[in-house]
Amino acid sequence: MTSKKKRTPNTGNDSWVVMAADSVTNPQNGNSDPAFVRLRNPSTDGASLYMLGSGDVQLFEVKAFEEDFHSWFVGQTVQRDGRLIFVTPMDPLYLILPYLIKSGREEKFQPVAQVVMDEEFPACSRLLSCTRSLASLHHIADEKEVGSLKFHRYNQERTMNWLKKKVERTVVALKKKNISVGEGVKSTTFVTVKSKSDEEDYLRYAHGLISEYISEDLSKALLKHLGLPELTSPKETEPPSKKRKLSDKPVEAGEDYTKFNSADFARKPPKKMTAAQKTLAKVDKTGMKPMSSFFSPKVKAEKNKNV
Repeated sequence: MTSKKKRTPNTGNDSWVVMAADSVTNPQNGNSDPAFVRLRNPSTDGASLYMLGSGDVQLFEVKAFEEDFHSWFVGQTVQRDGRLIFVTPMDPLYLILPYLIKSGREEKFQPVAQVVMDEEFPACSRLLSCTRSLASLHHIADEKEVGSLKFHRYNQERTMNWLKKKVERTVVALKKKNISVGEGVKSTTFVTVKSKSDEEDYLRYAHGLISEYISEDLSKALLKHLGLPELTSPKETEPPSKKRKLSDKPVEAGEDYTKFNSADFARKPPKKMTAAQKTLAKVDKTGMKPMSSFFSPKVKAEKNKNV
């Protein structure tokens, strides 16, 4: 489903074009609308934009696809912001995990509501309302129940096993979709050049995908847990996050929720000249008038005094 999302009035743009499932906007718990929120990115530790569905029951990742000089026709108007926003479901445990790791340094059980707190990102507490949050904490933490209360403590081994399962399920999905990875695919265009990839290629590729949602230290620990040695030189199997276009990045959450990653605005190298442009550049232009001279105002001729 494609929908428009209103932006703040001072941006000069009225809307985004958003691709999202119907479940994103359909009420699921109460009548509250889905909302964009600023949360701490578990990979970069900076601010990124996410969406919480109706009733905060589900977390969605927000990413933008952008190419140069694109715009949209929306009804009878032209939307000059040509970015396409994708809203896809995301496991809230990825965002809860950094808070548990931090509290785990104290090596004691604590109420999770006291762990998932952040003065810079107060909306993080809403992650605990997601359907999968509390019911899935045992994947990354030890649990202790005292009376009617539950307490949790970060568990490294449980977390590694949970992430390993994520990698393995990703490998299954890649194979099911007949997606070739490793040396069997060209990194720029993802065109298959051979039909089979070995198991290590799939594991490395899936590890790269999962690493986009965890810290660098956790990514290295996961690589070791998978029994994969670190690569000493770049290969086609290195994490796909290093190969993707800058436009396929998480949305950085500015105050107006419209600022994208600064890398998207990095100076781009000049485009290569076409064959016609190269031929034109070699033409001898000596004596030729510039194009602008044909459009300059004509100078009135001085009247003949003898007339």
